[in-house]
Amino acid sequence: MIQPDYIFETSWEVCNRVGGIYAVLSTRAASMQAEHPDKVFFFGPDFGDHSDIYFKEDKKLLSAWVKSRKGDPIPVRIGRWQVPGEPIAILLKFDALWPKKNEIYGWAWDKFQVQSHAAYGDYDESCLFGYAAGMVMESLYHHLNKRKAQNFCAHANEWQTAFSIFYLRDHCPQIATLFTTHATGIGRSIAGNGKPLYDFFEAYNGDQMAYELNMVSKHSVEKQAAHWADCFTTVSDITARECKQLLDKEVDVVTPNGFEPTYVPKGKDFDTHRAAARADLHRVAGELLGGVVPQNALLVGISGRLEWKNKGVDVFAEALDKLAQKIYHSDQPEKEVVAFVMIPYLDRAPARKGKVSAVFVPYYLNGHDPLFGKTYYELLMGLDVTVFPSYYEPWGYTPLESCAFHVPTITTSLTGFGAWAAQQKDQKGVVVIERNDSNFDEVAEKIADSLLVYDRLCGEDKALVRKSAEAVAKKADWKHFFKYYREAYDIALKKRDERMKL
Repeated sequence: MIQPDYIFETSWEVCNRVGGIYAVLSTRAASMQAEHPDKVFFFGPDFGDHSDIYFKEDKKLLSAWVKSRKGDPIPVRIGRWQVPGEPIAILLKFDALWPKKNEIYGWAWDKFQVQSHAAYGDYDESCLFGYAAGMVMESLYHHLNKRKAQNFCAHANEWQTAFSIFYLRDHCPQIATLFTTHATGIGRSIAGNGKPLYDFFEAYNGDQMAYELNMVSKHSVEKQAAHWADCFTTVSDITARECKQLLDKEVDVVTPNGFEPTYVPKGKDFDTHRAAARADLHRVAGELLGGVVPQNALLVGISGRLEWKNKGVDVFAEALDKLAQKIYHSDQPEKEVVAFVMIPYLDRAPARKGKVSAVFVPYYLNGHDPLFGKTYYELLMGLDVTVFPSYYEPWGYTPLESCAFHVPTITTSLTGFGAWAAQQKDQKGVVVIERNDSNFDEVAEKIADSLLVYDRLCGEDKALVRKSAEAVAKKADWKHFFKYYREAYDIALKKRDERMKL
């Protein structure tokens, strides 16, 4: 098995927390550093003060290379990503490429058949960043490759960075390229537009749907990157099926998402942090709902991006309504439930119905929000149970994070993580509810029932469920999943060798 001497990896979410890809890369970094110490370089966009929340500049790193780039149109800052493993991060600005946008798009069409003519929204910014990342990678490759025989891999995540694949294939083909789609743009769009993705899956044509859903350019860049990369990967069998159907390309290897256990406090330290988190959750809920929240209240959480249907927020809301009715007609009508909806930009007033209340947390929980002043992980461990009933979720990092922090979770069979968890024998920490295009009410009912069942458990049984959730997360430790990336690097380097002979 061939392995790289150097790894270049890029994402819009390097030192820029937007969604689940940040969690994937930031937790995988420690495993990468362990195998390739300081031979791993992450490339991300430079957002100044925002980036500096996650990034610490070090002007001593690669100083000779930086000096050689004096006057280069793509300025960079070099430092370390402030995550376990502290890998080297290279943040870049790409403003100089805006005047060359049309020229770059013409090149992408001539060389790689990327259709940029219908672009809108964040397409321009993303593609120019990807192109700039490719330029910087090429420069660093020539600086580092002293022996002229070392193996370099460049890994692009999502369509936003796909132009780095195209740039390197044309300008520096010695670098083996990998492209990972964490969710197909067309699959996400079909689901988000209320179309039945699963019942008629085999009838969907990706190119046709791109025109219908006004996604021609984003679909084009994603599809061409999948075809041109030396190794094409995705995060679950569910999304691998999408890739084959909608991108006309089978993945070379599935690379499931793991978790880095060093994020989780141990022993008594965990108990102390959990108690502090629960105190904060009770305090904020009490202040917003206008009264003291009982200590035995069930604290439930949901988080993620604001995708009402895809992330299952709609079915979660319905489940809370059903739960309120069940409690009202139960033998414990005084029981209280507080649901924390931790979804950025979902800015709504606290809501209370029967004894089920909802607290909306519209911030990225990075430790600097005005409501809690804690990170998401610091609060997560204070919850009793989480619910992630997604309709469209290629992997599902949030339920895995929940398990890692000993919090049992409810998810669905339509998530990559849920499908994987359902295969783990004798586990009780993850409830996987069967979901399809037509059983919305049934899913909501089962969520409500599952929450009631958990709440009625005795303390000893709850502890066993929490222990089981932790055990599931341990099976998804990066030390178990990183082997799939080794396989991907091997595929990419061998494919590079084949094409370089032609």
